[in-house]
Amino acid sequence: MATAMSHFLRRASLALLLLSAGISCSALPGDWHGDQIYVKAGESIQAAIDSARPGQLVFVEAGTYAEQLTIATDGLRLVGGGAVLVPPSAFVQNTCSGLAGNDTAAGICITGKDIKLADFVVEHRKVLSVGTPVKNVLVTGFVVKGFTGLDITVVGAEDAVITGNTLYDGTQYGCLTVGSKNTHVDANNVASTTSDLPFIGICMDDMSDVRVTNNHVNGYGVGLCVQTNGAYVFGNDVINTCYGIYVDPGVTGAQILNNQVSTGNPACLTIPGGDLGITMSGAINTEVKGNLVEGWTASGTPNGSAAGIVIVDDASGAIASGNMVVNNVLRNNDEDIYVQTNGTGNVVAGNQCSTSTPSGLCG
Repeated sequence: MATAMSHFLRRASLALLLLSAGISCSALPGDWHGDQIYVKAGESIQAAIDSARPGQLVFVEAGTYAEQLTIATDGLRLVGGGAVLVPPSAFVQNTCSGLAGNDTAAGICITGKDIKLADFVVEHRKVLSVGTPVKNVLVTGFVVKGFTGLDITVVGAEDAVITGNTLYDGTQYGCLTVGSKNTHVDANNVASTTSDLPFIGICMDDMSDVRVTNNHVNGYGVGLCVQTNGAYVFGNDVINTCYGIYVDPGVTGAQILNNQVSTGNPACLTIPGGDLGITMSGAINTEVKGNLVEGWTASGTPNGSAAGIVIVDDASGAIASGNMVVNNVLRNNDEDIYVQTNGTGNVVAGNQCSTSTPSGLCG
């Protein structure tokens, strides 16, 4: 009876966890109802992942696990029930090793096979080609903290879902998705717990169809980094960063919708660029609509600068063109909207704001 009751309670807690992450049990592939793999504190998560069949579910019970995980199995569902992942004493080599610079590693590395990477130049290595993508991987319910490069990384995947995780102090990235298709990063808490600003909270450098929604990002140099054409960035809460949302040069057709971007980090005011809420630097055909942008102010810092929404040309030569900034609410910023570009077709209209450069863009 005790064994049966324990099994029932495990299944019940697993179902509740999945539902809280917005995942229907019936939507999971494989016979997960009777075919889960359970990992207890003191056991190896990676051993369970390695033994799992495509479509199988691995449930990790509460505890602290000093491991570095690699997921390369289609349909694998990695679900944490109070599991905390921290760096091991020694790292193994996988696709994510060195991805964000020398001696960097990822806490969870979701990877396809035969990935070809460019050399590291800046930020992270680019994906040149993917041999066989890993498909339909889910990671939810984990606390991942303190990895030298990245807490969770998606490389060469299709239809990966990263949802309902808490990511602390990833030195370079909280979450990076690169060289993948149809990645969904949703409802994660990405934060720094130290006075040192890590680099980027969530960065999307995918081939196509990335969605970053409903995440909370606090205390990074860049909150959300948009490097994917057509990226969909919706409903995120970004606070205490140097750049709230940054759309990279040449990125086309991104949608930045209904986000709350607020309160720049004072530590950023002494470096070039200052505190900027939503920035389109040489971006093309970006839609910025329905966002609340507030609290971007230099607060009297000498030579500090701050603004809510910015459209500029990039130093690389990329010209900002065809961008649309409409129906946003901007308040309590030194400069609500700042536009300085040689580009054409940029539209700024219908925003609730008070100050702009050039003047006349508010109202």
